[in-house]
Amino acid sequence: MTEADKGFSRRHIVIAVDGPAAAGKGTLSRRLAEHYGLHHLDTGLTYRATARALADRGLPLDDEALAAEVAATLDLSGLDRAVLSAHETGEAASRVAVMPAVRRALVEAQRRFALTPPGAVLDGRDIGTVVCPDALIKFYVTATPATRARRRHDEILANGGRADLAEILADIERRDARDTGRTDSPLRPAADAHLLDTTEMGIETAFEAARTLVDAALGR
Repeated sequence: MTEADKGFSRRHIVIAVDGPAAAGKGTLSRRLAEHYGLHHLDTGLTYRATARALADRGLPLDDEALAAEVAATLDLSGLDRAVLSAHETGEAASRVAVMPAVRRALVEAQRRFALTPPGAVLDGRDIGTVVCPDALIKFYVTATPATRARRRHDEILANGGRADLAEILADIERRDARDTGRTDSPLRPAADAHLLDTTEMGIETAFEAARTLVDAALGR
């Protein structure tokens, strides 16, 4: 390891990765976190975890103050992707995610997570614009809706499930419209984000492109 590399290892690094559903931002973020020895947080899971915690305690999903209180006390280091990926949890999460008080509580929790040494890779929809606007480097990962729908469809089939491609595409288009059209923290690339269009790009190609950009930012 060179002296420069040692300097990089001592620096607190935050990498922000935003983008729509099924564009590949989660896979890319996990690869970057592993490569650079950083923590990783899928911020979408924090909304699911809030909804799941409310449901597990038999608490209502429409009490904003209560939901915000639960959100503020979550342990973001132990989120179980397998448990939180259940469809009903996603439906519940969509109800609490529109609550401004919940969003504020989770943004603060996500910022605290980002401060954990030696740093973190956070992926979501408002990381570079709201949660970590001062991140070392920002990425906006996207792909065409048709490509993202096909990926989600193939993933479900590979896991032994059943899915209708047209329904998945319609759902992705609805989510895109909701995420980009909301008034609170809409999905959009940060002004200084690097665009990675993965429509015709495999994960290895995307990772190498991102790694090159991160290394350049570290070098600066």
